[in-house]
Order: sequence, then structure tokens, then C-alpha cells
Amino acid sequence: MRSLLFVPADSERKLAKGPQSGADGLILDLEDSVASDRKKAAREMALAYLRIVDRSGPKLYIRVNALDTGLTLDDLASVMQGRPDGIVFPKCVGQADLDLLAAYLDAFEAREGIEPGTTRILTVATESAAAVLALTAAPAKHPRLMGHSWGGEDLMADLGALAKGPAPGVYDDTFRLARTVNLLASVAAGVTAYDTVYPDIRNLDGLRAEAQEARRMGYGGKIAIHPDQVAVIHEVFTPSAQEIDWAKRVVASFESNPAAGVLTLDGKMLDKPHLVLARRLLARAG
Repeated sequence: MRSLLFVPADSERKLAKGPQSGADGLILDLEDSVASDRKKAAREMALAYLRIVDRSGPKLYIRVNALDTGLTLDDLASVMQGRPDGIVFPKCVGQADLDLLAAYLDAFEAREGIEPGTTRILTVATESAAAVLALTAAPAKHPRLMGHSWGGEDLMADLGALAKGPAPGVYDDTFRLARTVNLLASVAAGVTAYDTVYPDIRNLDGLRAEAQEARRMGYGGKIAIHPDQVAVIHEVFTPSAQEIDWAKRVVASFESNPAAGVLTLDGKMLDKPHLVLARRLLARAG
């Protein structure tokens, strides 16, 4: 998936419009976008949505409340009845938290008769100093894991920082570190790295620039907070026809010369890292 769009789970209007955005996945949010007195209603609305919506459309993920709120199990007990495609796990602090959520999902899948391991996990893995350091020390891995994403807003609050940087999309060193660590941990775990949200929803040029930087770094997708952002994210994270053509020719060259360590294509040297990159581009192209 190139894009996941946040949708407040307690908004009927936004839930109804979610599939029209064209996003590859929707994140029905029970956490930050839902007021405390609306949590129970949001759970009920998310479950109802899971049960009635056409499941041939975008993948449906649920962002549950963080472990330290005491709400996570209640969230899961409700929404797992609707068999979501995955859970977005906020404020995840390293392997222990990931393993705990996975154990919860084991139990709820058994309760609901869901095939074991079906429900995937996308973490928000850098929302505190402790989380960044945990991910640096040991990249969290699990068979359920489909990606790590990084978040700057909660990290900013945890640090007591006044801003993430001097301008939108321009990050101070601490936040660049979190973004880099998230990417490295994702690659080490063999999953997709998802770039954080771009909060200035009217600045599509700024979004495009940030998404292009993320893709250049190696990120595989980006999370959106407004439907208008989805098309830009797809534009950036969909491999171009030229990239796909290059990748296919690289793969074909190595398949035609399986014993070769180094080849030449279009006058440029190719070695095995180019083959790895080519295969990754083709995988992202679907």
C-alpha cells in the first residue's frame, strides 16, 4: 500500500467518504481524533462500518488507543468482531509492546474464528524518546508486522519541543533521526516504511516535496490526513513507467546471465545491489 488515510471513526460523513478518496487503505481512528467522551461511540461506529462496507475496496485498519490509556483491550474486543485487515498501533515502544499486541490479536482471532495471523499490524514507532531509542537498539519484528510509521506530533510533545523544525517539512536533527531510524528499522524487519502525516492540508506542493524526499530515502508510502492528499502520495510513490522499464531490463539481464556478478546496461555498470533495487521497484509496482 502506498497510502493510508486517517478517518475519525465517530464521523459518519467522513466514514462514508473514505472509500471515495482512492486511498489504498483507510485507518478508522479511535485515538487522537476522537474525544474522550466519544470513544465508546467510535468503537461501535467502527464495528458497524466494518460489517456493512464493501470489503473489495481499500484495506481497513483500526487505530486503537495506546496501551497506557487502558482502552486498548476494549477497542480490540469491539472491532475484532468486524475482522479488520489490520491494527494501527500508536505509541509502540519496541519489541515488547509489539509482542503484547500480537498476543492480544492471537486471542481475539481465536475468539472470532479468524484465521490465525490474518490481522496485520502497522506501528507508529517513534512517538516518544523511549520509542526512538528502543527502535534504534533493536528493530521490532513480527510475522504480523506490515510496516513501521513514524510520528512527530507526539514526539514533539514528549520532548517539550516547540516545533519539529523551522518550517513545515523541514525537520530538526531529533526528528530527522526518528525518521531515519524508522526507515532503517522497517528495512531490517523486512516491512514497508511509511512516512508521517503532512499537517498543512492545503499545501499540496509542500506535501509533494516531503513525499519525494521520503521516497528518495527509501520510504514505500505515506499516511494522509485529508482525501486531497491521496492523489499526490500516489503520484510520488507509484514507480514511473521509466523506472519499471529499467527494473524489468535489469532483472532480465541478470536472469540471462545467472553466473555474472557485474553487467553493463545502457553503458552503466550493474551489480547485485541494482538487482535488489530493481526487484523492489517491481514489487512496489504490483
